[in-house]
Amino acid sequence: MAIWNLGSINADLVYRVPHLPAPGETLASLEMSRGLGGKGANMSVAIARAGAQVRHLGAVGPDGDWMIERLLEYGVDTRLIERRSEPSGHAIIAVDDAGENQIILYPGANRAISELALAEQLSAARSSDIFLFQNETNAQITGATLASQRGLRVAYAAAPFDPEAVKAALPLLDLLILNDVEAAQLAEATGLEPRALPIRDVVVTRGAKGATWYETDSGSATDVAAIPSNAVDTTGAGDTFTGFLLAGLDRGQPMRQALDLAAKAAAIMVTRVGTADAIPDLKDIEDRFGPGH
Repeated sequence: MAIWNLGSINADLVYRVPHLPAPGETLASLEMSRGLGGKGANMSVAIARAGAQVRHLGAVGPDGDWMIERLLEYGVDTRLIERRSEPSGHAIIAVDDAGENQIILYPGANRAISELALAEQLSAARSSDIFLFQNETNAQITGATLASQRGLRVAYAAAPFDPEAVKAALPLLDLLILNDVEAAQLAEATGLEPRALPIRDVVVTRGAKGATWYETDSGSATDVAAIPSNAVDTTGAGDTFTGFLLAGLDRGQPMRQALDLAAKAAAIMVTRVGTADAIPDLKDIEDRFGPGH
């Protein structure tokens, strides 16, 4: 089986700061680094490092070859990534001493994906595959519609949150992943709590409080505890959680087992500085939590 991930690819420019800047404040950074990022790229790397096959659907500009090479190094199938004339996407990320972050995003080529090319690419997908998408690219509904028509399991990580985008996608979804703030915003926009959404599985992440899985067919809610960690950088932790969750499901794990795996990966991720380049792999999880994880 394979996971087809329609997602962003960004250069992450990370600045460590003593505190997040206030409006109008000029603040000198303590460190600066450049790395691979973007919610889509993060999730593709996490899926690959969790041992699943992932085919990335996305785009970079003329300046993006190094990002494709980095994805390939981590085991991501990059053959379907487009080269566009627009500059590659990038993010300016400030991270404070408590691990909290503030992000400015430039979409660039991520918003120039060809819908015709996407349709051709997905023609090779099988009904046993999974289609994953987020909110940092164009062609989201086109991709999800094509995937749904081909019988794929459609998963949506609804970030950065846009209530209209989520409402448009709801009829196509089998799995929705969002954080507790986004879940509250969606409830306000639709009048529906997570357990009442017309989607088979809804996962609400709650940071240090763990996550809740809503199985809407039965109306059940299962809490998954977070694993205590000494957090130094929360950037990319949610993407890591999502990637490992999807990889577990792709390998045939039950939802609860895949959620436990995702929680372990996220617990390691928050102890590291960086995004895609800092995502753990299965050996990291085994080293920390023991074999069989």
